[in-house]
Amino acid sequence: MKLPKHVIELSNILIELGARPIVVGGYVRDFFMHHQSKDIDIEVYDIASLDDLRSTLKELAPVYEVGKSFGVLKMRYGGYDFDISLPRTETKIAKGHKGFDVRTNGGLSFKAAAVRRDFSMNAIGYDIKEKCFLDPFGGQKDISNRLIRHINDKSFVEDPLRVFRAVQFAARFNYTLHPNTLKLCQNMVKQEMLSELPKERVFEEIKKLLLKAEKPSLGFELLDKMGALFSELKALQGIPQDRLYHPEGDVWTHTMMSLDAMSSLKTGDEKKDLLLLLAVLCHDLGKAETTQIAEGKIRSIGHENFLSPTLSLLQKLSDEKDLITKIIPLVKEHLAPSQLFIQKAKDSAVRRLSTRVNIGDLVLLAKADNFGRATKDAKKRVYPAGEWLLSRARELSVEREKPKPLLQGRHLISKRMKPGEGFKKILDAAYEAQLEGEFFTSAQAEAWLDAYLTSLS
Repeated sequence: MKLPKHVIELSNILIELGARPIVVGGYVRDFFMHHQSKDIDIEVYDIASLDDLRSTLKELAPVYEVGKSFGVLKMRYGGYDFDISLPRTETKIAKGHKGFDVRTNGGLSFKAAAVRRDFSMNAIGYDIKEKCFLDPFGGQKDISNRLIRHINDKSFVEDPLRVFRAVQFAARFNYTLHPNTLKLCQNMVKQEMLSELPKERVFEEIKKLLLKAEKPSLGFELLDKMGALFSELKALQGIPQDRLYHPEGDVWTHTMMSLDAMSSLKTGDEKKDLLLLLAVLCHDLGKAETTQIAEGKIRSIGHENFLSPTLSLLQKLSDEKDLITKIIPLVKEHLAPSQLFIQKAKDSAVRRLSTRVNIGDLVLLAKADNFGRATKDAKKRVYPAGEWLLSRARELSVEREKPKPLLQGRHLISKRMKPGEGFKKILDAAYEAQLEGEFFTSAQAEAWLDAYLTSLS
């Protein structure tokens, strides 16, 4: 295993102190998967404490300690993020992710320390001094077989978050869960062990699933197999759709296809991509309650406005109000690009849409919605309505934000008007006129104001 020079430099310092540095975790796993990583975890053996190590490493770069009991030092050096720790054992003594008795012990064997890890693929080490791999649980073979296999029943169930870790790893790497691991996860779900998890920890794993998997649907399908699928998504299974527009099947199938389509449309901006992936996940949740069959026709009238399941799912995942606030209008307006295109809508309608939602983001959502189908246009990745709306929005300078009001309070003050309740009424009327295209410049706005005031006298 060829390590970057900065890793070698840091490791030589550890070896000079009499320690035995072993690279562990994701960096070694990713090496065998032919992935690159900038995060490097090093376990330091044959050393009593990190006190001497801390003072030595400070000469290279700033060092931060994370939790006295865990004995983890964090530092950034040579463009890499290092976690440097002593080997440790963990014993569950209470519920929750903090309910562990943690004992560091530099004299542990690698195998004894690795038992606490979740999966065999994450329990491979690379002994830098001896230049050899340590693989006590067959992680290399499991990687070769594209298999996720837990190490120890007892330690695995002590942290229920590992159910979600199994899911996001399976989706990210397109690996299969070992039958025993799947069965253990299913039993953990049945015993309601996941209920003790803070939503913040669950959301971190869901984020990795959404942002790092080429096909996030694989993760949600696995959650379903485990019996852990969120109820708002489970409700979509078996909800029929008009086969003319949705030959792929029920709303669940369409949602998963749309999610994978959105994954292929990612922008590279993680915050934006997360927003859009969550919006796609939620965009048709309202169909579970609004779908009706009458005279042989399947309709879901108003499903875009039935937002309670969207709010319910998002609040299960996160308390980030700003994120939720941005997702809701995307879900509510996800049909607008197609509707405006069919109606050959005027510029005023496009401007008004921009006051309710970010049009650039909305078009990406609508594309994913339309590509997540089995229609001919979807297979060709063609969505004319989206291109039309984007073009109109760009011409009107409202692709990313709503128009700034051209008439402002200072204009009213210049007319010797005194600030008060009447200001808002006039400014609101002016903005409505601006959206309708009655004026386009500040000078025209002032002329509009003169005419408006004259009409009131």
